[in-house]
Amino acid sequence: MSPDFIPLSVPVLAGNEWTYVRECLDTGWVSSAGPFVTRFETELAGATGAAHAVACTSGTAALHVSLRLAGVGRGDLVLAPTVTFVAPINAIRYLGADPVFFDCDRHYNLDPEPLRQFLDAETEQREGSLHDRSTGRRIGALLTVAVFGHAGDWQDLYASCRERGLAVVEDATEALGTRYTSGGWSGRHAGTNSEFGCFSFNGNKIITTGGGGAIVTDRADHAGRARYLTQQAKDDPIAFRHDEVGYNYRLTNLAAALGVGQLELLEHFVARKRANLARYGERLAHLPWCELAPAPPYARNNHWMYPLYLRDGKWRGRARELVAALGAEGIETRPLWMLNHLQRPYRGCRVVGDRRARDLVANTVNLPCSVDLTPAAVDRVCEVLAHV
Repeated sequence: MSPDFIPLSVPVLAGNEWTYVRECLDTGWVSSAGPFVTRFETELAGATGAAHAVACTSGTAALHVSLRLAGVGRGDLVLAPTVTFVAPINAIRYLGADPVFFDCDRHYNLDPEPLRQFLDAETEQREGSLHDRSTGRRIGALLTVAVFGHAGDWQDLYASCRERGLAVVEDATEALGTRYTSGGWSGRHAGTNSEFGCFSFNGNKIITTGGGGAIVTDRADHAGRARYLTQQAKDDPIAFRHDEVGYNYRLTNLAAALGVGQLELLEHFVARKRANLARYGERLAHLPWCELAPAPPYARNNHWMYPLYLRDGKWRGRARELVAALGAEGIETRPLWMLNHLQRPYRGCRVVGDRRARDLVANTVNLPCSVDLTPAAVDRVCEVLAHV
């Protein structure tokens, strides 16, 4: 790899990670038992303002368990965005349910307005549950995703769901460190505004455990059930009795130790992300054919990714070609994910609009965004964009 290569997003280990991981190795506590798991859960709950956190092997595991605890079951429908990584949609299928896909807003998040209209016009209460009028199928939950760490404009939508008895699972896997700054949710963190919030600590996230995820919730009973299910549903650990089907989803002490060290740096990482984004904005302001996609103004967003929107010129509609052109210059970027209702496993699922989603897929390129990205690297990316 060329020394001039600029990766999209790589982890930064700049604090006590080595010390904490070495403690695990020295003591032999490397598996799913050990003090760092509990410490990581406690400190994550404190960082997000949630009452409880349950560490898991991945963000996908957190989503799977949260949807199950929300009551989603075989044959149900789950209302979900088409603009997101496939993981939350797969988690719906793990439970034998099907997604109903919705379009996004200008911040890449699920657009609340068409979903509210759907709830008003296309659903009805029956036998204590919400049902889709056209198919008669039960609607098990709403699943929202804070795409690229952007806070969602969902306060009224969540209230409508509560009125209908519809559970909400919040995928905040990309949004650790994002906090609302105005409106009714002011002061609250992404992932803490519904029954269940889910985070991911994959290697490209703002902090990492090398993999891993977590569920946050304000309800002790939800946290207890999540902990029970993620540890193989042990009803008698001595006699190995299991009254339910559980999962081997418990985070290891070794991974949690890495996470504790990373979590100590979270606010520093968010500040660096915001500073680099500001520099990108200054350096790209003179280019009329592109712009940094606007972040929601009602939150301090963690800016996990830096989406660039192609608004005019020869690259309009050619995001994937621009990714290739930048790659040839040693700059790693990525387009938006393929829309989920176009993925082979989900082509038969219902779609309630995709106009803006299609536009964003064709015209979004994510720029390098590592926490340790230098000003010189930002300048080089912008120079190549100006001349590519």
